[in-house]
Amino acid sequence: MSGTERILAIRLGALGDLVQCFDAFQAIRRRHPQAHITLLTGSAFVGFGRSMPWFDAVWADPRGRNPLAYLRLRSRLRAGGFDTIYDLQNKPRTARYFWLMGPGRRPLWSGAAKGAAFPLPDVAGLHNHDRYRVQLEAAGVPDTGPADLDWLAGEVEELAPEGPFVLLVPGCSPHLPHKRWPADRYAALGRRLADRGLTPVVVGTDADRDAAQAIVRDCPWAVDLVGRTTLGQLASLARRAEGAVGNDTGPIFLTAALGCPTLMIMSHHTDPARSAPWGPDATWIKVLDLVDLGVDAVETALRLRPKPDVGPDIGQGGENAGV
Repeated sequence: MSGTERILAIRLGALGDLVQCFDAFQAIRRRHPQAHITLLTGSAFVGFGRSMPWFDAVWADPRGRNPLAYLRLRSRLRAGGFDTIYDLQNKPRTARYFWLMGPGRRPLWSGAAKGAAFPLPDVAGLHNHDRYRVQLEAAGVPDTGPADLDWLAGEVEELAPEGPFVLLVPGCSPHLPHKRWPADRYAALGRRLADRGLTPVVVGTDADRDAAQAIVRDCPWAVDLVGRTTLGQLASLARRAEGAVGNDTGPIFLTAALGCPTLMIMSHHTDPARSAPWGPDATWIKVLDLVDLGVDAVETALRLRPKPDVGPDIGQGGENAGV
């Protein structure tokens, strides 16, 4: 591999963080079409990273602050022979990696680390998507538009219900319960969707099992697919769905990126100016405490695919919408 340009992209975090970087990942690959590009990400997403078409290798970032782990990573980074590193994490942890690579030659660094060849521009007030775009443009990487996500797909013939359906995403990080709209509200919304001829389909991980069971108990028309879908299958379901509604969680960022009409339900924890779902037909609704958010407001804000030859007037969600 002598003479081949070597690039490292760093993005740790959860599923939603990676989804918001899809356009940036594509831009990096197109800027360096013949390079060997490595992704450094969280260990839980190494497999997902390997399925992406933009990378030749995927490394797991060591968790914790064990000095030995840092030494191993330093050795690996120095041996990687990288010409350029794009730090899309831009946290003190990853800025420290820049200094781990010294003394001596360091690669060109794009990010917030002191001494970077391409310092992070002022991105205050920008959405995450625009932060990455501005950062990469400052490093000579032009924007290439929405990422091509045709690679992200899975077989869903045995999963998708007959007829039109809407995805419900009632979960989120287990340690952030205040980001969850109550399961009984999702069940009530599911009953209203069923009355409109739409099957509610509940998706998520095994950590969302309790919420899914509560929804199916109170809305027997709902289909429970929690813990039964890969990310590729979730993507294929999103392409078929009439719409998706869920909390501030990774699958909602994914449905939005895929162009599925998407509504994110936000609590005080989420800043829509920075973290609203990014996609051609996505919106959000926010209240400080999700216990105060009624089903009427969510149903009104819900986005669905327009019927043939019909252009419904669908409003945008907003701060404290429906309250």
